[in-house]
Amino acid sequence: MYEIVKKDGLAKRGRLHTVHGVIETPVFMNVGTAAAIKGAVSTEDLQQIGTQVQLSNTYHLHVRPGDEVVKKLGGLHKFMVWDKPILTDSGGFQVFSLAGLRRIKEEGVYFHSHVDGRKIFMGPEESMQIQSNLASTIAMAFDECPSSVAERKYIEHSVDRTTRWLARCKKEMERLNSLPDTINNKQLLFGINQGAIFEDIRIRHAKEIAQMNLDGYAIGGLAVGESHEDMYRILDAVVPHLPENKPTYLMGVGTPANILEAVDRGVDFFDCVYPSRNGRHGHVYTKHGKLNLFNAKYELDDRPIEEGCQCPACRTYSRAYIRHLLKAKEMLGMRLCVLHNLYFYNHMMEEIREAIEAGCYRQYKKKTLEGFQNKEN
Repeated sequence: MYEIVKKDGLAKRGRLHTVHGVIETPVFMNVGTAAAIKGAVSTEDLQQIGTQVQLSNTYHLHVRPGDEVVKKLGGLHKFMVWDKPILTDSGGFQVFSLAGLRRIKEEGVYFHSHVDGRKIFMGPEESMQIQSNLASTIAMAFDECPSSVAERKYIEHSVDRTTRWLARCKKEMERLNSLPDTINNKQLLFGINQGAIFEDIRIRHAKEIAQMNLDGYAIGGLAVGESHEDMYRILDAVVPHLPENKPTYLMGVGTPANILEAVDRGVDFFDCVYPSRNGRHGHVYTKHGKLNLFNAKYELDDRPIEEGCQCPACRTYSRAYIRHLLKAKEMLGMRLCVLHNLYFYNHMMEEIREAIEAGCYRQYKKKTLEGFQNKEN
């Protein structure tokens, strides 16, 4: 059950009740593609830095170690020792990212594994079965994520197929949740809005899937190369046509500024690899811009990454020490940067929720965005 606690303009302060606990929204989901955050971050670390939801990848876990293996070990929560909500994406994004290794048909998609080249078929039913085996809290519907520069005619056919696939996903999820050997028979299903950067196609699709009474609604295909201006334009057009009484999830987005702008447009779920990926390359987020700790000016800097930050890195270590670790290619350097970035994102979401509750979100957004503009290198 999803409830709206407070609204401030279009910004929603919500609460999603799940079998694995309550998710306070707006929320940033920390991305653990293969059931782990890259950068040697454990589930104990995730608890300490305020993570609410962990996101894993259906395709990658199907390839390795195999969803049947995970099911035999009690599901993803037991496998990775995480007792809070998990969202699994559907494998649909791999339809986009593995363009050279797949063929799309009405029945589904034929892949060649990026690991060993073996043939894989995944359609709506297969994606639901895999996610049911993983026993995640929230399963994503199987869709096609078309290129943002694809022709209009292709986008129209793609979106229509995604709608047909969604109906098949819903039917299969209902069947799987009724089986006696299903680990999580209260698994939720989110549908995905597509349509590239065509407002009319997006709106039509949003209206169609809104009729299906799903547990939540995602907006996909807005982190695949289009401009930020196009992203915000599509959100302005689409969000009003998705059910307000269900969570809205902007997939694969984004930067702190993207999140602030999207919250202001009614979005309340986010995920992105930026904080972990950037952290592994020594790029860390602060309220005063992003720092590149490889820069020589931090060689003798004995301050924490950010003054006042309560993350594990900032409570103990200096910029100079972390820079040394990065230069020496010590894993600890990457780990500390990833922990800081994830804490920064999680803590920013706490502040966003507090600002909406206080009725001052626009002021918070303006002040925070102004801080980000003081970019250091």
